[in-house]
Amino acid sequence: MTQRTGGRILVDQLALQGVDRIFTVPGESFLAVLDALHDVPAIQTVVCRQEGGVSFMACADGAMTGRPGIALVTRGPGATNASIGVHVAMQDSKPMVLLIGDVDRAMRDREGFQEVDFQAMFAPLCKWAARIDDAARIPEYVARAFSVAISGRPGPVVLALPEDMLKDVVEATDRPRVTRPVQPVCPNGFAVLMEMLGEAKNPVAIVGGADWSANARDNFALFAERIGLPVACGFRQQDAFPNSSPVWAGNLGYGPNPKLVARIKGADLILAVGARLGEATTDSYGLITPDHPGQLLVHVHPDPNELGRVFRTDLPLCADMDEFAEAAALWDEDDDALHFDGGAEAHAEWLAWSDPQPNGALLDLGQCVRAMRNALPADTIICNGAGNFAGWWHRYWPYGAHPSQLAPTAGAMGYGVPAAVAASLRYPDRQVVAVAGDGDFLMNGQELATAVQYGANLLVIVVDNGTYGTIRMHQEREYPARPSGTQLHNPDFTALARAFGGWAATVEQTADFAPALADAITRQGLKLLHLKTDIEQIAASGATVSGLRAKA
Repeated sequence: MTQRTGGRILVDQLALQGVDRIFTVPGESFLAVLDALHDVPAIQTVVCRQEGGVSFMACADGAMTGRPGIALVTRGPGATNASIGVHVAMQDSKPMVLLIGDVDRAMRDREGFQEVDFQAMFAPLCKWAARIDDAARIPEYVARAFSVAISGRPGPVVLALPEDMLKDVVEATDRPRVTRPVQPVCPNGFAVLMEMLGEAKNPVAIVGGADWSANARDNFALFAERIGLPVACGFRQQDAFPNSSPVWAGNLGYGPNPKLVARIKGADLILAVGARLGEATTDSYGLITPDHPGQLLVHVHPDPNELGRVFRTDLPLCADMDEFAEAAALWDEDDDALHFDGGAEAHAEWLAWSDPQPNGALLDLGQCVRAMRNALPADTIICNGAGNFAGWWHRYWPYGAHPSQLAPTAGAMGYGVPAAVAASLRYPDRQVVAVAGDGDFLMNGQELATAVQYGANLLVIVVDNGTYGTIRMHQEREYPARPSGTQLHNPDFTALARAFGGWAATVEQTADFAPALADAITRQGLKLLHLKTDIEQIAASGATVSGLRAKA
């Protein structure tokens, strides 16, 4: 029990919870916190250029560490800018804590300067939103915030911090580091699962999502490979399973392998492990319907509220992913007959689907990904936001480690560059690549300044077709030859990167990409490749503008 300011108490609690990095845009509402951080060099303060970048970096950091990423922003416009990252962290099931400097307690409910009712605003977007009015209770609130963020289905927590409360000098009792509660799988339930697998003819597993980890990945791979179980992943969860595994079947979401779609539809048993089976993964609940007639569904998830929430669930199992995957890996195989041919078949189908064939375009993105496969390490971290451009990497890039894919399942644009900055700081010895469309890049391209300021070593690939490509694709399907509101006039992205202090080159032909990539990866710091492409090649599935118009 020592007397400290509220700001110092807060920083001390973050340090006790293992926080080593905070992402922020400074605000006058939390000067006491910034002052306390000055005396705690163990916590790196990463100053960003916009609060959207702050919250995306914190979300990505939580995705990589399994502990809450920390975002610190000011009230009003700072918090509203940061709300996008909270929404992504919730839909992506990633642990995060957003700290918001707030108006003085005496100003509350008077519409003080930049005042917002943050509990009301964030309640639908996060797991828990609260306001700390008593500095002595900061340890309690912070410990609870971390516990909520990492328990069950991980997600974001929001704490509002009144400016005057942070200046109060009080006595407070520190709280120790919180850990995720141990939640093993029910032995009887696991035995029922094995009985169901023993009776199945064409089972398929869908993995990834909440509470997934490198250990869960490796242990579940041991189990799946032993019985020949084909394994697919949920939307943008491609690092949840070794893509080199002989039972890897590929990814679900937008533009999946038609043969994988057919395999899912023909499955008599679906084993969903960690995946929520959301709208993108299930193609608007059409690939797997909520009642899935003719199919059995075993759903393994760390949050009981997800089990039976949307889907009729034949066997719900509530367990940590690590615990479940370890139980599967240690399963004592006493029935040699439990083996499926589907895993090898599905992997052969994925190999064919993920092999980029030349499409005749002047700049063929599939061949660009092939060049990256040849030049970059297997554990390269690929970061992207939202847009059709991402489909080429979803289809053709083999994800070789966990974590190695930072991509928002919420479909938020502007995520790739901030996520890549966070990844470069977290894994300075690994290759980090941000892939962004031209529209996507300019949502948070200002964070190139953050990358340069902190010496982040990353490569940015900007795919420029002068259009909001995903929306244009939908327009051509529904209103052919009538584009509206989707055309873009772009800057010189190479000049922009150089202005930030990076190295950059423009690529307009396929043959020029591999040499430019080779040049880029020999350099340290920020590198950017500006890829000028034709809107005619609108999707990695092979869809073209002219083809969509012809079908319409």
